[in-house]
Amino acid sequence: MMSESAVRRLIEVFEAISSAIEAERDHLSELDGAIGDADHGITMAIGFSAVTGELARTDAGSAGLSGVMTAAASAFLNAVGASTGPLYATAFRRAAQALEGRDTLDIEACSLLIQAVASGIGERGKGQRGDKTMLDVWLPAADAAAQAVAAAKSTAAFWADVTAAAENGASATRSMVATKGRAARVGERSLGHMDPGAASAVLIIRAMAQTLREG
Repeated sequence: MMSESAVRRLIEVFEAISSAIEAERDHLSELDGAIGDADHGITMAIGFSAVTGELARTDAGSAGLSGVMTAAASAFLNAVGASTGPLYATAFRRAAQALEGRDTLDIEACSLLIQAVASGIGERGKGQRGDKTMLDVWLPAADAAAQAVAAAKSTAAFWADVTAAAENGASATRSMVATKGRAARVGERSLGHMDPGAASAVLIIRAMAQTLREG
């Protein structure tokens, strides 16, 4: 039963993410309008809505945590073929590999999931910290997760550390000039604006924290 309840919680995580993205959809697109094509909120909402639709049809008893992440990767990529789609699809596939054989969402599993997402996005987007992208959120969050596990922190403290690192990372993108993605086209004009991908990454991590920190 432990595995099935963990699978249900992971599906709940995606439902929480989808709700959070939908609620901030217009704001994310406004952020994107300052430096991109003003469609980031719409794109992310479509992607996560497709994921929750797919997971609603998933049998929690037989899927496994890895199977949920694999289904999420395919659904996101099918719904959002361009830009963010391949990044999160790769991220979720890496997370599926990291969760293979695991049947609980303890902080060690959550840390592996976050680190896998960060490395998947970095690998696919060929980016690094300071490029003014979602990696400025995911990489610090992954570091904070690994450190919290090493320090044997409580579940609540783990998520507090991860969320703080994510929020600080997103705020830092305001003082960066974009060098990657569509935002790089506007160069210096990207200064002063939070990266929309970083903003949506924070929403994802907050939704994860809210769903899993009771564990």
